[in-house]
Amino acid sequence: METDGQVATKPYVLLRQALERNSKAAVAKFVWHGTEGLGLLRVVENAIALHALKWPDEIRSPESLAPKAVDISDKEVDEAILLIESMTREEPIADADWATDRYTDALADVIKAKASGKKPPQMESEEGPAGQVVDLMAALEQSVAKARDARGEGAHADVHELQTTALRSTT
Repeated sequence: METDGQVATKPYVLLRQALERNSKAAVAKFVWHGTEGLGLLRVVENAIALHALKWPDEIRSPESLAPKAVDISDKEVDEAILLIESMTREEPIADADWATDRYTDALADVIKAKASGKKPPQMESEEGPAGQVVDLMAALEQSVAKARDARGEGAHADVHELQTTALRSTT
């Protein structure tokens, strides 16, 4: 958030310093585009950040969101964990390609093409046949292998070897 003129500078700085000194955050009501909202104010460096929150009636019950019970084996959970670990990076990623908004870029390309009277570019599709049943374990193993190959961690280790390696490195 920023101040609106000189008259708001002193209250802003006073609130920021009081929150910072007491290591507190504040809950506040605010108006944005003609709608009253609920927000969390917290100090970020020398500024106050506003995080928009939801009113209680805007929050759905978690019971309505949870899927029905399914049988999942320990092996499937272990495979999923291995997949997550294989995709996790500790070092900063120099190439911020993963944070690129490809949808907006593609939409801009379509708009430019239409504005110049050209045919819009077509989306590349990797869809499989409709109604195909996916073997979750095979898909997880394939994803782990792809992630390992992308990181240059060898091409022929199987998932069991990955699990053993992961256990050794954590002890």
